[in-house]
Amino acid sequence: MEALKGLILSGGAGTRLRPITHTSAKQLVPVANKPVLFYGIEALVDAGITEIGIVIAPQTGDEIREAVGDGSALGASVTYIEQEAPLGLAHAVLTAEDFIAGSPFVMYLGDNLLRDGINDLVTAFREHEPDALILLTKVPDPWHYGVAELNGGSVVRLVEKPKDPPSDMALVGVYMFTPSIFEAARAIEPSARGELEITDAIQHLIDGGRRVESHTVSGWWKDTGQLADMLEANRLVLEDLERRLDGELTDATVEGRVAVEAGAVIERSVVRGPAIIDAGARIVDSYVGPYTSIGADVEVIGSEVEHSILLAGAGLHNLSTRVEASLLGRNAKLRRGEGLPKTLQMIVGDRSEITIP
Repeated sequence: MEALKGLILSGGAGTRLRPITHTSAKQLVPVANKPVLFYGIEALVDAGITEIGIVIAPQTGDEIREAVGDGSALGASVTYIEQEAPLGLAHAVLTAEDFIAGSPFVMYLGDNLLRDGINDLVTAFREHEPDALILLTKVPDPWHYGVAELNGGSVVRLVEKPKDPPSDMALVGVYMFTPSIFEAARAIEPSARGELEITDAIQHLIDGGRRVESHTVSGWWKDTGQLADMLEANRLVLEDLERRLDGELTDATVEGRVAVEAGAVIERSVVRGPAIIDAGARIVDSYVGPYTSIGADVEVIGSEVEHSILLAGAGLHNLSTRVEASLLGRNAKLRRGEGLPKTLQMIVGDRSEITIP
C-alpha cells in the first residue's frame, strides 16, 4: 500500500461549547494546556503520517492557521483546505479530493481524543487493505451515535443515531479510506439535516460490494464537543501527567502529579495533582485541586478551584466558594462581590468579566 495521507476535519462550529466558541475554534480549546487539534496531529505523525490536510471553515480558519502554521513544529507538513459551509463529513472529504490525489488516507475529526493513538488502526489497514476501515467503541447510549451492525469483523450496516440500535458499537471519529470513498460521496443524497453523511457514503461502499472492516478502539476515546466531555478528557489526559516543578514555589505545598512550567509562580498555596500550571501563571493564597489545567498568565488569588480548565489570561480573585467543573475563557475574570457565597458552575466566554454576588 502506498504512503497514507492524513485529513483532519476542523471546520465545525462548536455550538455545544458556546460562548467559548463564539470567539475561538472548538478544536483549539485546550485539554491539559494543549489544543485538542494538536493531539490529532500528533496521533497521525506518531503513526508515520506527516502529509496532513486540515479542512477549515472560513470563520475560524485564520485562527487555526495561526496556531498550527505549516505543521513543522509538530513534525508535519500541513495543507489547509477551506470548506465553504458545514455540509457534512462526506462533503468535507470531497473538498479534499485534490489534496488526497488518489492516495489512501486517514480521516480524523479534529475534536476527538484517543488515548492510545491510531497506530493499531493504521497497521490493520495496511495489512488487510480493505476499501474502508472504521474505528468503533462500545458505548452505553448508542442512539446518540452512528452505530455499526457487524458480521464478524466486517461491517454490514451503518445507522446514524438509531432509535433502535442494531448494536452498542459506535463510530469513533477516525476513519481510513481508499479513494473509492470519493465516488461513494458523490453518489449519495443529503440527509434530512441537509448534510452529506459519511455513514451514508460508507454504506454505499458496503451496498456496492466493497469491503468495509472495523477495528475496536483500545484505551479511552473522547469527543470533546461538550463541556462535560472536555472536562473528562482533561481529567483523562492529566492522569498520565509526570511530576515536574520548574516554576517558582514559595511556602507552597505541591502534592502528587503536578507540572509547573518555568515562569509560573506559586505562593502560600496548596496544589494537589494531577494538575498543570502554565508559564506566567500566579497562584497566591489559593487551593488548586485535582484535574485542573491552569493556562498561561492565569491568576488564582485567594480562591479555590478544581476539576476545571482556565484558559490563558483568566483570573479568579478572592472568591468565597470553590470553582468546580468549569471552563473559563481567555481573559475571563471572576471576582467576589458582596453577599452570600454560592456554588459556582459555569462556562464563561472569552473576555468576559463577572462579579459574583
